[in-house]
Amino acid sequence: MVKAPEARARTRGRIQIRADDPSLTGNGGMLAVTELCERLGLISELDAGIGQVKQRDRGFTGGQVLTGMAAAQLAGEDFLTGLDRVRADAAGQQLVPVPGLSASTATGIARRFTDRHWRGAEKGLAKTTARMLELLPAERAAELSGGPVTIDIDATDVEVYGSKKRGVAYNYAGQRAGRPDVAVWAETEIPLAADLLSGKDDPRSPVVALLGRALAALPQQVRDSAAGAGQKIRLRADAGYFAGELARAAAAEGLEFAIGAKRITSMWRALAGIEDDAWRDAIDMQNAQVAVSPCKPGEWPEGTVLLIRRVKLDPDQVSADPRSRRRRTLHPGQRALPFPELEHEPAIYAYSFICTNIDVSTPARAVACEYWYRHRTTVENVFRDSRHGAALRHLPSGYTEVNTAWMWASLIAAAIAAWCHQLTGVITGGKLVAGHGTRGGKAMIATLRRVLIAVPARLVSHGGQLITRLAPGPWLLPVILAAIRALPAGAG
Repeated sequence: MVKAPEARARTRGRIQIRADDPSLTGNGGMLAVTELCERLGLISELDAGIGQVKQRDRGFTGGQVLTGMAAAQLAGEDFLTGLDRVRADAAGQQLVPVPGLSASTATGIARRFTDRHWRGAEKGLAKTTARMLELLPAERAAELSGGPVTIDIDATDVEVYGSKKRGVAYNYAGQRAGRPDVAVWAETEIPLAADLLSGKDDPRSPVVALLGRALAALPQQVRDSAAGAGQKIRLRADAGYFAGELARAAAAEGLEFAIGAKRITSMWRALAGIEDDAWRDAIDMQNAQVAVSPCKPGEWPEGTVLLIRRVKLDPDQVSADPRSRRRRTLHPGQRALPFPELEHEPAIYAYSFICTNIDVSTPARAVACEYWYRHRTTVENVFRDSRHGAALRHLPSGYTEVNTAWMWASLIAAAIAAWCHQLTGVITGGKLVAGHGTRGGKAMIATLRRVLIAVPARLVSHGGQLITRLAPGPWLLPVILAAIRALPAGAG
């Protein structure tokens, strides 16, 4: 019988708080993550790629360390000590993919990783993604395989503190930072390959090797379907990768590329040769226009042209500070003017340059190519998810190897969220969660944690079976778990 409000008010002051109940956990939804990893064979594929990390074959494997770190980050743990907090959750340990993993153990094993092990981790992640593609409904698998297929490459700086941290350096902004350099399958937002550089390293130096590994990590079904449909895999990169070596490597692999160009003298000369009537309005971008110049940088592949976008600005949109990023996009003639004189200019434009070998022979194709290139922000979405949903917003250790493991754990967490969306989002009608915290129908990690993972639950053993009891409410966990359990079992 429900007590009257007066009776509840009289007893509220006598409510007591007792010792923790070991059968309770705050992360009951981790069961869904664990079963998804098992269905996809994530740990076994990572171990097959990484190989043996320790001399003695006992204890935790390399795949278990990376997966355990990723699971802790999905649960909201920001630091290595979060592994100990996950381990201390007695009930939750029965639900996590890697029970018993402590911070000291994970750190000790991660310090043994070499470049060979990281390349193996990429291969294991690639095989897991291929497994995900095999489990998709035929229509969705054909949609992803049939194209377009895009590889986005970008880097982000992760600021760190402490003068004794290894593998970091001061970047252009004066921050001590590490620099994850990542290639992503754009249509699924699944990481393909990655390197951890220091803040002063030029990402153009290792990018050709990164591209080769990213291509190898694309599922064979995707590569074969794209070739069968007569479509070329595409590469997008910003001006930080403006290098003829990358363009030549992409062309040699049969890729179509669009790479941002730096605003150097040759670009402004090309701009001067464009007639006023050659500009066409851009798609879904106010006051923006697009034009094409036949000029190409020296030693770039044949067929490369220059795609130029200009955006008309009001004088109050331009900062007086010469260091302003937007001010640097102005034509050099206008950039050199004293700030008050800009108001008397007939038009002020911000310019962007893109070198591409994609067919832009007609105005419509040029406009469509610029619109497609503008959506290279998918890799930035992965960074955002890895930073704010997982824990790539810092690098927790003084050892480069441990920080690389932390980066890979964050990327694996992003991959798990993407796999969950592709498999259960499709099965449950195309929407995992609607509203705030979603992007294109895909729930971000922070949203998944709130509605799926951080679910209070009590674990009860009854009749030899473990039962998870949830609080009353319309939880997403039973729906997602049923969809995952409907998938065929993984390899390990």
